[in-house]
Amino acid sequence: MNKVIVTRHTGLVEWLARKGVKGEVISQATPENVRGKHVYGVLPLHLACLATDITVVDLPNLKPELRGTDLTPEQMDEAGATLSTYVVWRDDEE
Repeated sequence: MNKVIVTRHTGLVEWLARKGVKGEVISQATPENVRGKHVYGVLPLHLACLATDITVVDLPNLKPELRGTDLTPEQMDEAGATLSTYVVWRDDEE
């Protein structure tokens, strides 16, 4: 399965690699980048529904002052980083 990592954070790429996740790294997703692929990162729903599935990193213990920063893999572990996978589809019935 093709994997794509959508992020601007090098610490996330390294953390994922330590977990055995490798793939093409892009900083900004387009429909062509994610269609039919397993995506790691954060996507708007209109793009997430094009991927086969999307895996996000949950950081339940992240300190507020660290939000939006490029965390090291160690900081991610300290923040309780875990992976959660979702399947998103578009419901055109309305």
